Amino acid sequence: MIEDVEVRDLQVNADERGHLVEMFREDWSEYNPEPAMSYYSMSYPGVIRAWHRHTRGQIDHFVCPKGRIKVGIYDDREDSPTQGELNTFIIGEHNQQVVRIPGACWHGFKVIGDEQALLINFPTNLYDYEDPDEERLPPDTDEIPLDWDAEVHG
Repeated sequence: MIEDVEVRDLQVNADERGHLVEMFREDWSEYNPEPAMSYYSMSYPGVIRAWHRHTRGQIDHFVCPKGRIKVGIYDDREDSPTQGELNTFIIGEHNQQVVRIPGACWHGFKVIGDEQALLINFPTNLYDYEDPDEERLPPDTDEIPLDWDAEVHG
C-alpha cells in the first residue's frame, strides 16, 4: 500500500426499509485532518476522471455510494518510501469503503459497469476558484503505469 493511503470498510446497516451507511466520523483516523468541505460528482459508465494531484497538502477521501468505480493512485513523491508504486481499488455499492488519498499522489477514477456512479469526496482543503490546487495529466499518460481497462485482481 502506498504510504499515507488508507482504506476503511464502511458498515452497511440494512433492514427491510433499505440501508444506512456512515461515510464520515470525526473519530475515524482516515479523516485526520478533518475535511474542509464535501462534494459529489456523477459520472456516466466508462468515464475516466484522471489524472490530477494537489500541491498544497490536500487529502481526499473518496466514497462511492452508487455504481462502481476503479480508483487509481500513483505515488511519484520524491521523498516517499513507496515512490513508483500504484494502488487500485474497486469501490461502490457492493464494496462500501472510504479511500484516503494523499493529494500529492496522482489519482483518479473510472466508472465501471453499465450504470452511472456517484463519487463523494471529503477534501481537507477548500476549493479555491481563483487559484485551484490541481495539476493534471491525461488518463492515458505514459508517466503512470495504469491501464484503465485492465482487470483488478486481488
